[in-house]
Amino acid sequence: MAWNDPRPMSPHLQIYKLPFTAKLSIFHRGTGAVLFAGLILMVLILLSIAGGSSSWASMQAFLSSFIGKFILFGFTFCIYYHMCNGIRHLFWDIGKGLELDDAKKSGLAVIAVSVFLTLFTWIIA
Repeated sequence: MAWNDPRPMSPHLQIYKLPFTAKLSIFHRGTGAVLFAGLILMVLILLSIAGGSSSWASMQAFLSSFIGKFILFGFTFCIYYHMCNGIRHLFWDIGKGLELDDAKKSGLAVIAVSVFLTLFTWIIA
C-alpha cells in the first residue's frame, strides 16, 4: 500500500456533530475556567478596597461601566450554570437521569434555570 492511496478520514469537528451532552460538558469546563478567572477579578476588587477610597472609586467606575457590567453579568451566568450543572452531575452520580432523553431534558433545564436565575439576580438586585 502506497502512502498516497486515498484513505478514509477519521471524523473530525467539521464532519462529526458533538452530542448535546458533550457540548454542555465542554461548556461546564469553560464556565469553570471563567470562574477561576473571576477569582483574579475578586482579588483585584479586594486590593482596590484595601488600597483606599481613590483606588476603590476607580474600581467602582470600571465595574459600573458597560464592559464591567458585561463581565459581571457573564460571571453571574457562569456561577449559576456551573452550580446547576454540578447538581445535575450529583444526580448522575447516584444513577438518576442517565438515559439519553433524560440527560437532554436535564441539560435544557440547566440552561433555562441558569438564564432565569441570572436575569432574576440582575433585575431584582
